[in-house]
Amino acid sequence: MPNPTPHHRITAVILAAGQGTRMRSRLPKVLHPICGRPMIRYALEAAQAAASEPPVVVVGIGAEEVKAAVGPEVRFALQEQQLGTGHAVLAAQDSWAGSADLVLVTYADMPLLTGETLRRLVAAQQANPGPVSLLTVRMEDPHGFGRILRGPEGGVLSIVEEAQATPEQAAIRELNVGAYCFDARWLQGALARIPLSPKGEYYLTDAVGIAVVDGLRVNAAELGDPIEVLGVNTRVHLAEAEKAMRRRINEACMLAGATLIDPESTYIEAGVQIGSDTVIWPNTYLRGSTQIGEGCAIGPNTMVQDTRVGNGCTVVASVLEGAVLEDRVTMGPFARLRKGAHLAEGVHMGNFGEVKNSYLAPGVKMGHFSYIGDADVGPDVNIGAGTITCNFSPDGKKNHTEIGEGAFIGSDTLLVAPVSVGAGAITGSGSVVTHDVEPETVVVGVPARLLKKLERGD
Repeated sequence: MPNPTPHHRITAVILAAGQGTRMRSRLPKVLHPICGRPMIRYALEAAQAAASEPPVVVVGIGAEEVKAAVGPEVRFALQEQQLGTGHAVLAAQDSWAGSADLVLVTYADMPLLTGETLRRLVAAQQANPGPVSLLTVRMEDPHGFGRILRGPEGGVLSIVEEAQATPEQAAIRELNVGAYCFDARWLQGALARIPLSPKGEYYLTDAVGIAVVDGLRVNAAELGDPIEVLGVNTRVHLAEAEKAMRRRINEACMLAGATLIDPESTYIEAGVQIGSDTVIWPNTYLRGSTQIGEGCAIGPNTMVQDTRVGNGCTVVASVLEGAVLEDRVTMGPFARLRKGAHLAEGVHMGNFGEVKNSYLAPGVKMGHFSYIGDADVGPDVNIGAGTITCNFSPDGKKNHTEIGEGAFIGSDTLLVAPVSVGAGAITGSGSVVTHDVEPETVVVGVPARLLKKLERGD
């Protein structure tokens, strides 16, 4: 669908001031994460796709937390008292009055509502001679939503809340979603006319009734996919939204060329990028800013977070956090990369290995049950099973280890940092290396001592 008509200045107002008491949480409701992002981020992205001006977020409970999570890209309006949706839009009026032709109103706790849907709502209002258009949906289960009563010409006559509906009205299955697009100038006057409800609140739905009473047309844009109207009020709803969003993300990944062996047991957060012909095996979690290249095999039983994976890599039953893998790296099962780990092209890392804040150059082979931390490992080094860089000193300092090109580190070697092993050097099995090792030499023992110098061809 094309973007909104350029000559219309469109401001989105996102309502995020509610307390969310049914969440039973100290965290503001709109900051609860769905697929790795606070749910308000989805509402913002959808609104930005339909509007032309920076959105306005109405905050109240937990205002400072919400502001910190959203950032400077939006404008904020404070609703000091939670007196209903009409009062919330009124609290934002100074942000849009005089600078908007249309005002789009949505909710921060409806994360599945898409930008395409909101553009359709805006388009319905742009074609409407009247002052307001609203979003509706048809569902067999009304979920407590208000019923839409239409006139003979298709315009909306009223919204009847479920509690006030007659049996005939309750049987109606076209429902009010709660998203609106208003003519901005008309809305200013209408907000002042919204009556106080018996509960002591001002409801935005009453603006629709005001338009009808004034003889003005109210349009409706009907939603295609009912899942978009899912609002989050409880932890149960949160889990439902998570599942629906995960399905949406997984389908997008598959349509872009990735293979998910079992989408129902694959967990991919919003923002993760996966190249074509990559296979994701079950029980795999891809989180944060992770990027995975083409032709990889990831999983099963793997977690990858904030990590860049090159092309043609294989990662089996492992945990990767804040790491970089270049092309054709193989690792696992049961391996771990911690923050700052960088495995260059063709590195092989065996099972039960761990790398932290270290660079392993191309062609390095790291045996199982090894730990490499705060180290630079040169090309084509062999790291035997059970090798450990002892990088932590009693004073709390992390010390550095350097291993030169082509060195051979024997099984169960302890490298007591700071220490350097020269190019082509060999450490015997079980050595404890406490001093630098010269290139092309063999050291053995506890502590390691020179056994011999290597001649070319040895």
